[in-house]
Amino acid sequence: MKITSSIQLIVIVLSALTLSACESESNIYTNQGDEARTLTVMTHDSFSISEQLLEKFQTDHGVEVRFLKSGDAGTTINKAILTKDNPLADVLYGVDNTFLSRALQKDIFESYPSPWLSAIDDNFELDSKYRVLPVDYGDVCINYDRGYFQKHTLPVPQSLDDLLDPGFSDMLVVENPATSSPGLAFLLTTIGRYGDPGYLNYWQGLVNNHVLVVNDWEVAYNQEFSISGGQRPLAVSYSSSPAFEVIYSATPDSEPPTAAIVGDGDCFRQIEFVGILKGTQNRALAEQWIDFMLSPEFQEDIPLQMFVFPVNEQAVLDQVFTEHLAIPEHPAIVSSEDIAEFREEWINQWTQLVLR
Repeated sequence: MKITSSIQLIVIVLSALTLSACESESNIYTNQGDEARTLTVMTHDSFSISEQLLEKFQTDHGVEVRFLKSGDAGTTINKAILTKDNPLADVLYGVDNTFLSRALQKDIFESYPSPWLSAIDDNFELDSKYRVLPVDYGDVCINYDRGYFQKHTLPVPQSLDDLLDPGFSDMLVVENPATSSPGLAFLLTTIGRYGDPGYLNYWQGLVNNHVLVVNDWEVAYNQEFSISGGQRPLAVSYSSSPAFEVIYSATPDSEPPTAAIVGDGDCFRQIEFVGILKGTQNRALAEQWIDFMLSPEFQEDIPLQMFVFPVNEQAVLDQVFTEHLAIPEHPAIVSSEDIAEFREEWINQWTQLVLR
């Protein structure tokens, strides 16, 4: 009798442990049914999200989100295209309007019309089939070091035309449009401003003025720009950069050390998109991630994380941006159709002229 009772007790304990384990496993997949608990998001290297917000999404959906950072926007798109038959991720974020046509032509996305599109201005929606959805935007403009020009008692350039003046020789650093998204955006600025082939004449003038070309924004802004210890007081960056200089200043500066040139035709509006990659095994979860990225909660997190701005009209901006942000009223315009048709030709022509 004692042996039988002991065996019964063991069976009861084992059953309880098994039930507990099953309940724990069930909790892991909260809201996901029998879906995998890992979502992979391919992004460019500048992607960032606050830790608390990411943890909330993961907890709410019982999932681990893994980010596959893949270089700048152009490199990221190329990697997604090369692996389209065996995709590396479920979702891709970071394709912008300068590379959008390449991604759509290669048919790497699945359509998804998120309900949050109703809160986004139609001007940001560039794909009528909803293969990619707008997330954020930023205006690529020339930034200048205010202290440098004050110290040297030099006039500040007021437009792209001014940069051809010999007085601004050896002052400008730009990014290579073949390797950099803001670099391509600035090339498109000059095309929208001066036309084709007029933009080549403009770039010849910049070459004559000893423009410096680097591969990416990090090098241009954080190494070559004079506010970062470099030698160039003019750099291709964003109209939002001055506001971020105030936010991240080591001292509570009341005025930013930089400013942007935002005259008519002097900037290019860059829009970034997110889309579900074909072949995903986590379609429902990918949709939830996109809804999350378009929600006010994520949209309000964008500026302080990635230095760009929300497209959701319900998102509220921090006051520092309203104080120091200069928004171009009339950025240069190049149609998405022209970008699709002539982008590679323009880049090749630029390369032959500037890097020969």
